[in-house]
Amino acid sequence: MKEAIKKIETAFISVFNKENISTLVKCLHSLNIKIISTGGTEEYIKNLGIKVYPVEKLTDFPSILGGRVKTLHPKVFGGILNRHDKASDLEEMKKFNICNIDMVIVDLYPFEQTVQNRESTDQDIIEKIDIGGVSLIRAAAKNFKDVLVVPSTSLFLEAEQVLTKNDGKTSEETRKLFAKKAFQLCSSYDATIHKWFNREHDNLSESLNLNFENSHTLRYGENPHQKGKFYGKLNSTFTQIHGKKISYNNLLDIDSAINLISDFNDKTFCILKHNNPCGVASKDTVLNSWNKALEGDPISAFGGVLITNTEINTETAKKINELFFEIIIAPNYSTESLEILQLKKNRIILTIHKTNILPNITYKSILNGILAQEKDVLIDCEEILEKITKLKPTNNQLEDLLFASKVCKHTKSNAIVLVKDKQLIGIGCGQTSRIDALKQAIKKAENFGFNLNGAVMASDAFFPFPDCVKIAYQNGIKAVIQPGGSINDKLSIDFCNENNISMVLTKTRHFKH
Repeated sequence: MKEAIKKIETAFISVFNKENISTLVKCLHSLNIKIISTGGTEEYIKNLGIKVYPVEKLTDFPSILGGRVKTLHPKVFGGILNRHDKASDLEEMKKFNICNIDMVIVDLYPFEQTVQNRESTDQDIIEKIDIGGVSLIRAAAKNFKDVLVVPSTSLFLEAEQVLTKNDGKTSEETRKLFAKKAFQLCSSYDATIHKWFNREHDNLSESLNLNFENSHTLRYGENPHQKGKFYGKLNSTFTQIHGKKISYNNLLDIDSAINLISDFNDKTFCILKHNNPCGVASKDTVLNSWNKALEGDPISAFGGVLITNTEINTETAKKINELFFEIIIAPNYSTESLEILQLKKNRIILTIHKTNILPNITYKSILNGILAQEKDVLIDCEEILEKITKLKPTNNQLEDLLFASKVCKHTKSNAIVLVKDKQLIGIGCGQTSRIDALKQAIKKAENFGFNLNGAVMASDAFFPFPDCVKIAYQNGIKAVIQPGGSINDKLSIDFCNENNISMVLTKTRHFKH
């Protein structure tokens, strides 16, 4: 059995982006490695003053169909796929005059970048579906016992360092590592293509291929004894400008915060704890919004996550700095406010991107599979409301009802939200009964000195019995928003009519488990 250490003798190079290849090519040349190449890559290497063999000399066949077919040939793939320790392979190589290729360097067509370019036509995009490059990568990765594959520009430097350090030799362990990265890249590339072809159909396709090129090791998972990673583009939604490394739980809170604030257009401040809102207010200034959000539950706000859709100014930063909190998120910060907030070295400060686009499909792993669903992007508005009771809500009550509905949508079920003057004053979340959620919300409001008289109530699902509206009435609540849909809706509606409470139905449930 041959040694796992292999000396590179012949390299095949075909890359789209050529500006990053020169150093690696010069390294190959210095190690007396024969270079075979194609088209523009061959011309680029020639211009470096380095000897290169055109693929046509190897195959005795020209590039055809406008460059669509130039490497798909037995003399190329036989050179890559032959097993160096198998006698029958060696006989066939000799019979058909095929030379060994023990290194393959490829950079695929930029399919994803072409898709993202709004000026690209469908034909432009289709032409950037790489065929030969993916085939070369897969063949070389499959035969990693004899071949080193370098599948992208991001690995050129690493490959050069390996070859330079080991005088052109590679271990099987190294070749297997590069092969692993190659198959990961191909999987991600194919998933991106599949996503594009599926774009005009149901977002929930029959097959699911989740593949992320980037991964970020987290300090730990939900608890210190659990390992954790984030897969994806961490900075696509926000940029971290200060503070400690973001943890698993931090990311869950950040996700909840960004989804919540995305539903508000008015100047709004939100405080979250364990993925649930505990303070939300929309006022005329960012400072007033902060003060009123904090009033909602100053105890839960300790160690929480803060988010606003408005620039943080100096005055607001001074007030915020009085509280211990984990994370603050805003579209922008004044220079002085940032200096104030950065006084605590571990405090995580993020800027949310103004062009933030959240995915329209959400995933959750369960058992031995994955649940997928369309994201709940519906925001309740006046146009969809059915004003079902005799007493109609006033304009101010309507504003509060819609505000409460937004908060309720982002609160763990069973959920009840109490609001007054676009300020969250009581919340019941994650309860096993809707009555318990309401009682929790009322108790919260009372504990922090709020007067419930004239407040409004939102429920994330229908009332199966009129008990909740009775309790709400007894505590001074004057208007209710709920989806409706219970066989006993009439009982709750009748009670409201008898006691001068206005109720509106959204016909849309917003469960969040």
